[in-house]
Formats: sequence, C-alpha cells, structure tokens
Amino acid sequence: MSNIADFADELESALGTISGYVWGPWLLIPLLLGTGLYLTIRLGGLQFRKLGPALRLALIERHDDGGTGDISHYQALTTALAATVGVGNIVGVAAAIGLGGPGALFWMWVTALVGMASKYSEAFLGVRFRVTDAKGEQSGGPQYYLFRGIPNRFGLVLSLLFAVFAVLASFGIGNMTQSNAVAAQMDNAFGIAPQITGLVLFVLTGLVLIGGIKAIGRVTAAFVPMMIALYLACGTVILVLTAGAIPGAFGMILAEAFTGQSAMGGLLGSAFLYALQLGVARGIFSNESGMGSAAIAAAAAKTTHPVRQGLVSMTQTFIDTIIVVTFTGLVLITTGVWEGDREASGTMTADAFDAGLPGEWGHYVVALSIAFFAFSTILGWSYYGERCVERLVGRRGVVPYRAVFTGMVFVGAVSQLTLVWTFADVLNGLMAIPNLIGLLVLSGLVARETRHYLANDPQLRASARDVDAFMVGVRK
Repeated sequence: MSNIADFADELESALGTISGYVWGPWLLIPLLLGTGLYLTIRLGGLQFRKLGPALRLALIERHDDGGTGDISHYQALTTALAATVGVGNIVGVAAAIGLGGPGALFWMWVTALVGMASKYSEAFLGVRFRVTDAKGEQSGGPQYYLFRGIPNRFGLVLSLLFAVFAVLASFGIGNMTQSNAVAAQMDNAFGIAPQITGLVLFVLTGLVLIGGIKAIGRVTAAFVPMMIALYLACGTVILVLTAGAIPGAFGMILAEAFTGQSAMGGLLGSAFLYALQLGVARGIFSNESGMGSAAIAAAAAKTTHPVRQGLVSMTQTFIDTIIVVTFTGLVLITTGVWEGDREASGTMTADAFDAGLPGEWGHYVVALSIAFFAFSTILGWSYYGERCVERLVGRRGVVPYRAVFTGMVFVGAVSQLTLVWTFADVLNGLMAIPNLIGLLVLSGLVARETRHYLANDPQLRASARDVDAFMVGVRK
C-alpha cells in the first residue's frame, strides 16, 4: 500500500509539473488569448456586432427551418451548455478567486470575450466539415475539420491528437470530477452516501445515453434552462441584499487583475501571473472556448449554414461565463466569503450562498445546482467522447465507450480524485493546442465565408432557399 501511495504522490507531482508548463505564461495562455484576439480582429469583432441577432436566433427562434442535422440548433446549444455549465461555474470560480484573488475573475471575462470568436470559429468549422456516419448521423468537430480542412499529414496528426485527448478528457472533466462533486455535495448537504449518489447517476446516465444525441438534446433542452434560471434567481437575491458591496467588488476585480493579493501567487513569483493563469485556466474549464469540444455538438445541429450555428454556439460562452460565472464571482466577493479559507474551494460557494441568503438553506441551493450542472456536463461530454471514439475506431466503438463511460460515473462518485482533477487540467490544455493551431490555419476560410454570408443576411432571417441562392459561387 505504501508503494502505491508513493507512486500516486509521484504521479500527481509529475502531472502538476506538466500542468504548470501547459497552463504556464509561455504556452497555452498566450495561445488561447492570442488566437481569440486574432480571430476577433479577422472577424471584425463579430461577437460584439452580432450578439443580439445570435441570442434571438438561439433563444427565441430556436430552430432553423430547412436545415439538415440530427437536433435543433437550440438543442445543440443546450447540449454545449450542459457540458460547460458545470462544476467549473461553482467550484472552479471559487478556486480561481480563492487562490488568485478577485482579479482572476477579470481574466475569466477576457478569456470569454475573445473566446467567443474562437467558439464561433470552431462551431462554424464543425458544421462546415461534418460528415454522415455509418448510422446516418452527423459527426463533426476538430477531429474532422482538422484533417478535412487541412488536407495533409499535419492536419491528420492534429485531428488524431485531438480525438485521443478528448476521449481521455471525457473521463476527467466530463465524468469522474463531475460525479465526485455531486456525491460530495449530496453527502455534505443531505447526508446521502456517495454510493447512493453514484448509483443514481449511473442509472440516469445509462438511460439517457441509450438514446444517443437525440435523447441528450431533448433532456438538456428541458432542464438546462431551468437549472440556470434557479441558480441565477438565488444569486440575484444575494446581490440585491448586498447591493452596496457591488461597486467595491468590481473595483477589487479590476484593481487586482494586474496586481493580485494571493499568497500563493507571491510564492510562485508573480501574483499577477498567477491570477492570469488561474483566470484563463478556470475560464476555459468553465466555457471550453478554444478547446473545440462544443464544435462536436454544433456539428449535429439542423442548420441552413455554418455561420448561423456558429453564432448560436457563440452565445454559449456569453451565457456560461459573462452571466453565470459573473454571478458566482460577485456572490463570493460581496459576501466576503472568498477571504476565508482560500483553499476550501469545494465549499466556498455554498458558504457564500449560506451567508447571503436568508435562513440556512443556501448550501441546499448550491448542492442541487451542482447536481444538475454536473449531471448535464456528464451527458454533454459523453457525446463528445463517443464522437471522438467514432473518429478513431468507427461506430463499433460507440456502445463499448458508452458502457465504460457510464461505469466510470459510479467510480468517480465513490473515489478520492485529487489526481483526476490535475489530470483533467492537463488534458483540457492538450485538447486545446491542436484545435487552436487549426483555428489559426483555417481562419482565412472562416473569415471569408462569414463576411459573404453576413453581407447577404445581416439579421439572420434568410430562408433556406435564400441562403442557397446567395451562397452560389461560395464553396459550402
């Protein structure tokens, strides 16, 4: 047992070192922010110019008449939201602010704002280069557009690397860390044993996955909006009650974004760089912009053109980070809870809701929110993983993958997962690298076709027939 424990400690230390390099100031952080900024410029600030029409198309119209695909673009959006609005929005934000200070929230915002251009581009490419699999379903994402859009050995290598990293990551960020967080919250709030929680999650996950993407789309479309609304409603009550502290909270966020007061940051040599690193790392953990994962859901959408689904998918980052993450961050700061035990990120948000809401039921709200958020993340990532398995070994690998994935949900719920959290951080970064390289290489194609489409349909109201007419001469 001692040898096993020593090996686990050494492995965790090695993964921590790798994570430090991957998420350090010289690799993924400049690549993420630089790619998002570059795409923002090439697309003419698309995420700011077209956010209104995109939100209307995503949340009000909800479907694209005449489009081909497996699910509506609203269901594709809620599937992507299901995969991202999870533990990162609650525990991840608390970890970033607790260790990096309020300034980390500023860098989460920056990551989201430039990441919206990355999210648009990867969703555009997901639809643009999707294929029909052996079962007649749409399949797409970086695992396809990297080698179909970059038709040489380099593109093939990038696509295979992404697929391998995504399959492995699905068991970390999208599975065991999520079920573990649910089990811990259920035990803490309601005294429910982790084994019971794990069994319930195991059964529910298995039942939904039997139906594939159509079942996932129906489930997420039904309860993702409900769970977000509940969480935001309770957060709004707290912010109304602590309204006097909100201006000071924003002042702290902006001031500490470039200075920082984290003791951990001082130990690492630069509080500013530590706040930046945590903000970007937890930002991508929360909204996954640049990782390429949401493009897999986008590729299944019924849409008349990749631009339309790209804009719908772009709103996911806005909802996830600019809205949900901001609510969490402001609650943590205005209640003052972030200044307590900064390493107790697992319960920090629950403590903040307890402190901010009347009575003693705030932790129940957080526990239920984590349960809903995390379960939806499990569903979304199961689809991401199976599409990448399909890319690597064909449809024959999908059912075995679903079986293993469902089993690991129970394992995650009843295990200690410090090592898995670090593993998830590493794989998140490794997934993003080939995708970001591909986005840079394919940025000219994305910008050219986007300009042409929006010149003819600036308000996103064209019919399928109109789209076919004005896209004549532009390669679909």
